Amino acid sequence: MTSPMPRFPSVLSFFASSALGLLVSAPLFAATTSEQAWADADAIVARIVAPTFPQKDFPVSDFQVSADGKTDARPGIQAAIDACHQAGGGRVLVAAGNYFVDGPLHLKSNVELHVSKGAVLKFGANPEKYLPLVLTRWEATLCYNYSPLIYARDATNVALTGAGVIDGNAEAEFASWRPKQTKAQNELRRMGAEGVPVEDRRFGPGHWLRPGTIQFFECRNVLVQGITVIDAPFWVVHPVFCKNVTVREVTVDSHNPNNDGCDPDSSVDVLIENCHFRTGDDAIAIKSGRDQDGWKVARPTENIVIRNLRTFSDRSALCIGSEMSGDVRNVYMENTIVEQARSAFYFKANLDRGGVVENVWVRNLTAARTTEGVVRFETSYQGYRGGNFPPVFRHFHIENISCAQADSYAFYIEGVPASPIHDVTLKNVTVEKAAAPLWLRQADDLHFENVIVNGETLPVKPRLTPADTKKLKINY
Repeated sequence: MTSPMPRFPSVLSFFASSALGLLVSAPLFAATTSEQAWADADAIVARIVAPTFPQKDFPVSDFQVSADGKTDARPGIQAAIDACHQAGGGRVLVAAGNYFVDGPLHLKSNVELHVSKGAVLKFGANPEKYLPLVLTRWEATLCYNYSPLIYARDATNVALTGAGVIDGNAEAEFASWRPKQTKAQNELRRMGAEGVPVEDRRFGPGHWLRPGTIQFFECRNVLVQGITVIDAPFWVVHPVFCKNVTVREVTVDSHNPNNDGCDPDSSVDVLIENCHFRTGDDAIAIKSGRDQDGWKVARPTENIVIRNLRTFSDRSALCIGSEMSGDVRNVYMENTIVEQARSAFYFKANLDRGGVVENVWVRNLTAARTTEGVVRFETSYQGYRGGNFPPVFRHFHIENISCAQADSYAFYIEGVPASPIHDVTLKNVTVEKAAAPLWLRQADDLHFENVIVNGETLPVKPRLTPADTKKLKINY
């Protein structure tokens, strides 16, 4: 039996929704100086408070849990979670040892699942164990699918902590599903676009949509701290419709397809700090719903602070999009080291999306190498289904950035005629070596201050790239 539908807010009128790009509201924060913007970021951090829990432990060893790495530990760990919740809360303690977890763990309000140093939770690879289906967001579209490996829904005060390891064991099964998912993926996108009731969007067996790794759905006061995640099946830390979220001192070392480190999705007041992400996709990917499904839900992602990261990713250090139809605003990123990425920053959408991305402030980032652009804007991203809802990208301020090598462009900025990229400032940015300094199309109100590429200072008001210029080959 499935759970009732989530408690979404009242939906905006279809034709009045700002996510369609037909009516664009004023930004909630309209900082015009760096000093003001970073004061806004400090105010966001000040109100993000990690949850606390009663000082009562529930050792999983008290629930007939074996740490031999072979016996299924899931029933006992889940029983400890349930007992902790029923007792009013506390800490479920997983001591050092190897635990075979043959199915998902569902966290509950006032429960901290603490995976101690030396503990490894290795999840099973039998898809049937991740049934019954649960309500989730898969690639930012609502549906029912296999349960994420660690999942919480409608929980308040919930945490996953400790210096232990979460082993998604995706190589044993779920990593092989990516080539098989296209039919179901397209069907889900069709359902979202056509407004098929969410309760009728049922996937699971035979559809090959991989389960998420760690997902908090419609939760408040969330903490993920200290853990290491390896061999994840899909997106790694994925807060959906959440408020007051802290992701701190988390290590992700997982290189399967779509292994984003953290995906804040229609969530508010999120702090991501002191993390090390080595990922098969983006280190951070900010989402807010896809196309019509995102407009209907109409819940933006806003007030996101990212700081003190080290990343090595197969895609980007910071990505916003492409699923940003519910709007993204007030994103702050600072003090980050990028060891390698296709792009340090990738802001992307297409004409299906609508939506607004605004008020993005970045400072103090060092990149060793990018292969497709240190800064990349693109609103003609792949997967276009034929819509005509131009997304709005505006008010970006990026300063104090250095990159040793850009194999392609230093800066790639291309909007669409109906909605040029608007108001982008680059300040104190140095790219020591780049194949080409700039590709610039369908953009306005750009301001470059002390931007140096290949030893030459670029103009304060850069000119658009001529129409007859041949583009360097880059990938999506």
